[in-house]
Amino acid sequence: MNKKLSYIIGASSVGTLIEWYDFYIFGSLATVLSTKFFPTDNPTAAFLNTLATFAAGFVVRPFGALFFGKIGDVIGRKYTFMVTLMLMGGATFAIGLIPSYQSIGALAPILVLILRLLQGLALGGEYGGAATYVAEHSPEHQRGFYTSWIQTTATLGLIISLGVIMLTRSLLSAEEFDHYGWRIPFLISIVMVIGSIIVRKNMAESPLFEEAKKTGNVAKNPLKESFGNKLNLKFVLLALFGATMGQGLVWYTGQFYAQTFLLKICHLEETQTNLILVIGLLAGTPLFVLFGALSDKLGRKGIMLAGMALALFLYRPIFSTMYDLVDTKQKTEVKGSITYENGNTIRTFTDGTVETTTEKGPIIHIPATAQWKMIGLIFCLISFVSMAYGPIAAFLVELFPIKIRYTSMSFPYHIGNGIFGGLMPAIATFLVTTASNDSTIAKPYLEGLNYPIAMISVCLIIGLVYMQDVKIKKTYQLNGLKRLLGIVWILLGISTGLYLVYFQAMPLWEKGGNDLVPAIIYTFILAPFISIGMSLFGYFALTGEFDQKNHAH
Repeated sequence: MNKKLSYIIGASSVGTLIEWYDFYIFGSLATVLSTKFFPTDNPTAAFLNTLATFAAGFVVRPFGALFFGKIGDVIGRKYTFMVTLMLMGGATFAIGLIPSYQSIGALAPILVLILRLLQGLALGGEYGGAATYVAEHSPEHQRGFYTSWIQTTATLGLIISLGVIMLTRSLLSAEEFDHYGWRIPFLISIVMVIGSIIVRKNMAESPLFEEAKKTGNVAKNPLKESFGNKLNLKFVLLALFGATMGQGLVWYTGQFYAQTFLLKICHLEETQTNLILVIGLLAGTPLFVLFGALSDKLGRKGIMLAGMALALFLYRPIFSTMYDLVDTKQKTEVKGSITYENGNTIRTFTDGTVETTTEKGPIIHIPATAQWKMIGLIFCLISFVSMAYGPIAAFLVELFPIKIRYTSMSFPYHIGNGIFGGLMPAIATFLVTTASNDSTIAKPYLEGLNYPIAMISVCLIIGLVYMQDVKIKKTYQLNGLKRLLGIVWILLGISTGLYLVYFQAMPLWEKGGNDLVPAIIYTFILAPFISIGMSLFGYFALTGEFDQKNHAH
């Protein structure tokens, strides 16, 4: 790797990493923030509202991709992701300054929501710019390897957010952290943002974009050319339903939902949960580069779909094992071990597990042997993530022509990750909460996995049948199957949309109260995206539009 390219990748990656840190610090502190910015009379509702606010940042990411993607395709990559970095940093810093719900009432969650929306808009413009910028500086035969460094930043941002929280907790008492310490991770991000701006300021524009400007091959209206052009729109839909939807769900299930699962469903102690995640994530991070590099030799499609397939078949066994490692109902209690401290009941089990029952519920701490098993399971989840996510930037860049690349790749990426992936923790937690009240369900704690498993299954089939890999010369057209399945996608899109609205959302609208959050998600976000998007994709498939090859080359 030459020095110039090393600097480009380093500067791009550091800035993107900081943006991910800013974006994820909110989710990493969700359990704390639910007590600060929402009414505390119903802890479950407060946590779900916090997850919904967290998810709101994901929902607007596609709009950020459209807005900043247009600027990036017209003005340039460098300028655009400088603006997004400053917007993200400012919003994150401001969240750390907002007074609590107890101080200013309903204004607190409103301000948090507004800033969260700004974060989502910023991230919607950042990733596509950084990935495109690095890809356009990279040799074509090593594009997967070089862009995979950008892919590590999302996981590293999560690791750093967890690490900063753990460090802050260790330096402060529990009371101090609860009083003001939780604000520190938000406030210190401004220092990192300023440093990254200084580094990025000295970067040159993408050479391929500069060449396109000189030859006049720059889009005048990237939105119209990306989505008003049937030739390009069908590839936007293919990128979404054949790659980024499944990849986004694998990413958020394996990392963010794993954290929510351990904290809220298994009731594992927070510091131990974060330590397990940090070690597992660190161990798995090099795999992003490995699979990115392998995609240069073996092709992007096979590696990404293999990650999705492994996740599809192994999620339930892995999450079931994680639950069993913590479940005290399966452990033998040490006789006479019950003690009482500060109003809490403490029980010790023969394997070394300790359960502290507080007024807010149980908090469980598992022994070292179980902890390392848990780290191994997290590593497995990250391996699926790295396979699906490592090659995705190179895949998306190669799918679209230079003049509309920023806009075209950013939009499906942020719908797949922002809508389908980002909403996953909130939807899954709601499904588990609902299933827990149904005595007929044997393992209600696994019900949250039904959503990602169903959506990944669809993505895997579409990817296998319709996606062609530019790295693999020999391909199978399967034109008859592609057209026949078009009918399936239309029917699936319409029926899924109707099911979500009439059988899932309508009962929730009638209940009102805390159920309005999932009702809104089902009615106004998931149902329209799935029904309209899948039906349009099915129409293109049915009419033979996917009989043609990739149009970027």
